[in-house]
Amino acid sequence: MVAASKMRKAQERMRAARPYADKVRNICANLSKANPEYRHDYMVERAEVKNVGVIVVTTDKGLCGGLNTNVLRLVTNRLQALQATGVKAKATAIGSKGLGFLNRLGVPIASRVVQLGDTPHMETLIGAIKVQLDAFLAGEVDAVYLAYTRFVNTMKQEPVFEQLLPLGGDKMQADAGTASWDYVYEPDPQAVIDYLLVRYIEALVYQALSENMASEQSARMVAMKAASDNAKSVIGELQLTYNKARQAAITKELAEIVGGAAAV
Repeated sequence: MVAASKMRKAQERMRAARPYADKVRNICANLSKANPEYRHDYMVERAEVKNVGVIVVTTDKGLCGGLNTNVLRLVTNRLQALQATGVKAKATAIGSKGLGFLNRLGVPIASRVVQLGDTPHMETLIGAIKVQLDAFLAGEVDAVYLAYTRFVNTMKQEPVFEQLLPLGGDKMQADAGTASWDYVYEPDPQAVIDYLLVRYIEALVYQALSENMASEQSARMVAMKAASDNAKSVIGELQLTYNKARQAAITKELAEIVGGAAAV
């Protein structure tokens, strides 16, 4: 019941964050088309990828079924695939479960954020995210990936491992049928695009965290419902066994009384 109550609030936050993330994505896509002469460093593909950063979003608490297991298994497979090609990785852990897992896996931790509570706040995420953004700008990492659990519906949540930097491909495409707009820039296009792309990255991570929290409460509600049903089933079986044993004891006692009376 507690998870169901929190789930509704988490879903409301997630749906409230989606329009902002979509609008920022469309604006960034239009800006990238309107100013082909200027490309931000976030949009420049590296010639060779030797080092990558991975932002792993998990929960702080357990009892939510296979939610964390699924996303961490996906992260492990991708890291193994990258290491097989000679690519080194360092991670940013958002959530205690992911932090503990990455430490056991031996992945270097660049930054961490734990104990986020039930409501995500952007100011608590900026520091950890900025570590990866600065590393990308400095050339310490050639790509940044984001791993989280996307909310589909109450009964289904799917793990996602997607490229965050460099920006490109589907993420920077405007919606189909949407006209491309040009803008009036103040003070200049470079300053506007530089500022906006940072906010765009932050919006993507915040949206991922909101999706993960909604998935967490949904998975916890389903897991606790299954645990309650299993407990009731076990209680029923134990009650039946108890009644059988009690009935056998009473029958034996009656038989002994009747046998003793007959002997007298």
